[in-house]
Amino acid sequence: MVDHDVSPAALGPAPWGSRLLGSADETSGVRRLRVQALLTIPLLVANLIGIAVVIALVGFVLPGPSMFSRRLILQNVIATPLYTALAVVVGTVWGTVWGVRTLRWAIDPDRVPTPAEQAAAVRVPRRLVMQQAVLWLGGAAVLAPLYGLVDIAYAPKVLLGMGFTVVVVCANSYLIAEFALRPVTARVLEAAPARRLRGFGVFGRSVLVWTLATGVPVTLAMVLAVLSLCGMDFSEARLAICVLSLGGATLVFGLLLMTQTFAATVAPVRTVRRALRRVENGELDVHVTVFDGTELGELQSGFNRMVDGLRERERIRDLFGRHVGDDVADAALARNPELGGEEVEAAALFIDIIGSTTMAATRPADEIVAMLNDFFGIVVDEVERCGGLINKFEGDAALAIFGAPAPLTDFAGSALAAARAIRRRLSESAREFDAAIGVSSGRVVAGNVGARRRYEFTVIGDAVNEAARLCELAKQDPGRVLAAAVTVEAAVETEQHRWHTGESVVLRGRVQPTRLARPRD
Repeated sequence: MVDHDVSPAALGPAPWGSRLLGSADETSGVRRLRVQALLTIPLLVANLIGIAVVIALVGFVLPGPSMFSRRLILQNVIATPLYTALAVVVGTVWGTVWGVRTLRWAIDPDRVPTPAEQAAAVRVPRRLVMQQAVLWLGGAAVLAPLYGLVDIAYAPKVLLGMGFTVVVVCANSYLIAEFALRPVTARVLEAAPARRLRGFGVFGRSVLVWTLATGVPVTLAMVLAVLSLCGMDFSEARLAICVLSLGGATLVFGLLLMTQTFAATVAPVRTVRRALRRVENGELDVHVTVFDGTELGELQSGFNRMVDGLRERERIRDLFGRHVGDDVADAALARNPELGGEEVEAAALFIDIIGSTTMAATRPADEIVAMLNDFFGIVVDEVERCGGLINKFEGDAALAIFGAPAPLTDFAGSALAAARAIRRRLSESAREFDAAIGVSSGRVVAGNVGARRRYEFTVIGDAVNEAARLCELAKQDPGRVLAAAVTVEAAVETEQHRWHTGESVVLRGRVQPTRLARPRD
């Protein structure tokens, strides 16, 4: 009946399965009036239709003495209309006052109902049906003896007519109350997600509707047949009228009750189906409002738990990818990761800020962090644009791999292109820091290194060591970018033309000389 927290998926045209119940963003006052109108008006109409059905059955359909004789003036003119009007007024006031008192907590949109209020709200549909049954059975208890005082044959006629009508009216009232109180049921289930409502399940609803819509009329027809066989004087015309009337009632009321039952069953399924379509389209910010207390409500709750799990999995996957790289994350999720690695052809790019030790000693920590974030933002953008993977950050340095774990056709050319792009962006704006870059390629071992309970993806090999030494040497080189000539030779021709080779040097810690290459621009 009131506003409560709903996710964007619930802010659709029918968060409670029907547009008649309004939208989730309307005010609590409007919703209270809406629910009260949906509860009062249909119940009143159902009872008025029931009164008309009783009049038709008792007055025109069921066999027996005529109900329009002069002997029944007192009953027909005074007693019956008086009780009918009194029952309608009492039922309306009784149900409205009791319902408002029971659901007073729902007027406050921020109020969480207590367990006692939850239990009372759950009992509202059954209590309303019991009120209807008391008034109808009270009418049968009063009117049947009153008519029987004139002629005992009137009593069973009145009892049969009112007995048939009361079960149909009560069943219809229960379905109406369940429908109108869906927003209240949703709040109860939201306050106590593990609560199971004491209502009819899907199977129970179906059996109940079949019993009331088909079983009761057929039973009444069978009773008339038994009475006829027992010697009660029925004319053929009267018997035909009874059969046609009961058959028509079975068709009409059966269709009405089955429509209500199927609508109550399909509504939760439709909300889940709409939400599933959004999930299929990649939207995980989806939440279904749980408004059904049967197995279908458990289906809605199960969907919400599933989407919560998907959101958590996606969050972990995103966080995992940010730490180790999307390619490594995808590879780990696609197969069971194990310790060890495999030999692959790859290129390594090592980049390090020049003079970072002095800056760290002379500047505040927040400035250093902001500078590193700016620096690594450029590095990550260009490495990923060229198809590489940032394998690790090492303080003010970073190691990027091209060709592992995802294979790359031109891993050497991609690493060289990334080095040029990073250098160009660092040179285009006046930054307070500079960085050196080294690029090498060759056969490396890529895989998981560490212990069984804690390991990380890394790349080990001579190419990685050579890239680090080239980066160290590039700090004294005017262009700040050095690559191994064999890496340039392994790149595609268009990338080769952007580099020129130079002298050979023996890098620190190595035996064989490395021929250097520098970008032309």
